[in-house]
Amino acid sequence: MLTPPSQHGIKLAVNLISAYFGDIVAKVCECLLRKGTLPLAQIIHFTELSKQNAVNSLLVLIQHNCVQAFATQSEGRFGGAPRISTQYMALFHNIIHHMRFPKFIAIVNEELGKECEEIFVWLLQDGRLSVNDIVERQKEPSRNSTASDALHECFRKLVNAQYVERCPAHEPFLAPPTEEETAAKKRAAKFTKTVEDTIEARALAEASPMDSVRFLLETDTWTDDPEQKSNDNSSNLASAGEKRKLDALESETKLWATNQKKEVLWRVNFEEFVRRLRHKSCIENVRARLDSGAATVLGAVLEATRRTETKVKVESSVPLSIDDIMQEVIKSEEGRTMNSDRVRASLAQLGCDMPSITGIDETYSIDLKKILELAQIREVESIVLKRYGKEASRIFKLLLQADRVVETEMISKDTFVDKKDAAKILHRMWKDDYLHLQVMEKDKGKQKYLLWAVKKPVLWQHILDDMYHAALNLRLRSAFEQEKDKEIAQLPREKREGELGKRFDRWMKIRLVLESSLMKLDDAILLFNDF
Repeated sequence: MLTPPSQHGIKLAVNLISAYFGDIVAKVCECLLRKGTLPLAQIIHFTELSKQNAVNSLLVLIQHNCVQAFATQSEGRFGGAPRISTQYMALFHNIIHHMRFPKFIAIVNEELGKECEEIFVWLLQDGRLSVNDIVERQKEPSRNSTASDALHECFRKLVNAQYVERCPAHEPFLAPPTEEETAAKKRAAKFTKTVEDTIEARALAEASPMDSVRFLLETDTWTDDPEQKSNDNSSNLASAGEKRKLDALESETKLWATNQKKEVLWRVNFEEFVRRLRHKSCIENVRARLDSGAATVLGAVLEATRRTETKVKVESSVPLSIDDIMQEVIKSEEGRTMNSDRVRASLAQLGCDMPSITGIDETYSIDLKKILELAQIREVESIVLKRYGKEASRIFKLLLQADRVVETEMISKDTFVDKKDAAKILHRMWKDDYLHLQVMEKDKGKQKYLLWAVKKPVLWQHILDDMYHAALNLRLRSAFEQEKDKEIAQLPREKREGELGKRFDRWMKIRLVLESSLMKLDDAILLFNDF
C-alpha cells in the first residue's frame, strides 16, 4: 500500500489534484509525492511557496483525505528537551481514487437510491463533514427540503453499508520505541525475513479509528436545535476555512477528526468501494473464463462473506458450508435454476475440488488470489497480442507457463516461429522491458546462449506505469477537447442545428469515447494496483 508511486503515477496524481484544487495545491502535493514525508519547513523550502500558501494547501489536501499528518519526537539539540515535530505524508491511493468517483456514485445509487447518493456526493465534494453539516447543506434555499428524519435515515444507510466511516485521528503521535521493543525487533529480525514497518505505515495504523467505533453512529450527535448551533456556523467547514487557516499558522497546523464543536467528522470509506470493485472484477473474469453458473456461485459466496472480510486484499474467501452457499445462491434469479450438484460442480470449476469437513458440514473456500492472477495474465497477454502480434503472443505465453529461463532455439521450436523472427521479437520485447535477458557463456566465452524469462513482479509494475501514462494522456486530451470546444459545449439546445449541431455531436462523441476509455483503463489499473 505504501510502495513509492511510479513516475507516471505521480504525474497522474498531480494532474488530478491540479484539476480539482489548482496549481498551488498541486505543487505541494507533488513535493510530498516526490520527496516523501516532510515537515512544513522543508515543504516551504522545496516548493518556494510562502508559509501561508503552503499551510493552506496542506489544509485542503488534508480536508480531502489526500494527506495525513502525524507527530514524531526527536532528540533535542545540545542535550535539550526532546522536540515534537509534525510530519506530512501524501496518500497516493486516495488521490488516484478521485478518478473513480463516478464508479463509487454508481454503486451507491444502485444499492441505496438517489437520496443516499446526494449525501454521498456532498462527502466526495467536501471531503469531510459532520451530520449537522449535512443537515445545514440540505436546508440551503437552492435544494429541495427533506425531513430531518429522512436525511438521518439515508446517512444511517451509508454508515451501515460501510460506505462512510469516521475520519482518522487528526495528528497521531508516534512515540519512539522503547529499548525493550528495539531489542525485540533485532532478535526477531534474526529469525524472520519480515520487513519492518515504515513510519508512514505506523502513522496510518495509529490514526485509524478502532473497528468498534469506525462505523459507530451516535444519534445524540445530531441536532436540529438552533440553540446548540454556533451563530458563526463554526460547524460548516467551508465558512470556517479562514479561521482554521489562521489557527494553523500559529502551530503549523490544526488537523482534526472533529470540528470546532467537537462533532464527529465523516468521510467516504474508499476501502469498501475497492472491495466491491474487486469482487465485481472477480465475478466478471470468472464469467468470461468459465461460465455464468460459476460466476453466480462466486457472487453468492462473496456477498455472504462480505461483512466478515477484514481486509481489501484477502487471498481466499471465508469458508462457507454448502447449505449457506445454497441459501445465498437461490436469492438471485440465475441461482434459482441451480441445484446442489450444479453448485458443487461450479465450486469445482472455481478450484474447490476437495471440500474441508468441519464437524458434519462440508465447507468451501475460493482462492480469490488465483482468480485475480489469472485475470492479470489475461490482461497482459492481450496487451502483448495487440502490441507485438500473434507470434509474440505465443512466445510470451510459453515463457509465462515455463516460469524459468528458456533458450532462443527452444523458444523457436516450441512456438513454431522461425529462429531469426523469434530472435527479433524477443529483442524487441526485451528493449521494451517486457522480458528479462540472461547471457550464458560456454567454452571460455566461445559460445553464448541467450536465455529469456518473464519476471512477473517487475513486468507488472512496468505495465502499471504504462497504464498511468495512458490515463494521464487521456485526461490531457479530454481537457484539450473541452477547452477547444467550450463554446460549442455551452450552446443552448435550440441553437444546436446545422453546422453547430454537427460540431456539438462530434464533441459529445469524443467526450464519451475518452471518458469510457478512461474508465476501462482504470479497471485495469485497479486490477494491477488495488486488488
